[in-house]
Amino acid sequence: MQVTIHEAKTHLSKLISAVERGEEVIIARRDKPVVRLVKEEPKDAPRKLGALAHLNFQIDGFEDPALNKQIEDDFYAEVEKCDPEDQ
Repeated sequence: MQVTIHEAKTHLSKLISAVERGEEVIIARRDKPVVRLVKEEPKDAPRKLGALAHLNFQIDGFEDPALNKQIEDDFYAEVEKCDPEDQ
């Protein structure tokens, strides 16, 4: 379906419902198509840090307590810098 900008402003919620039902909606200016409304596809859920921590796996020959401590310290230092609003 094609609508004018004025019609789109007046009936935006109806147009959104139409898009959610799978219809194609094009907004035109003076009968010239300008914008196409499309349904937003959900993105994958954000990855959670430590999601595999319960598995407690370890690779033989890669245990270095000093390196592990440095990695842990660096990780938590970066976490503290993060803005809570970003999460």
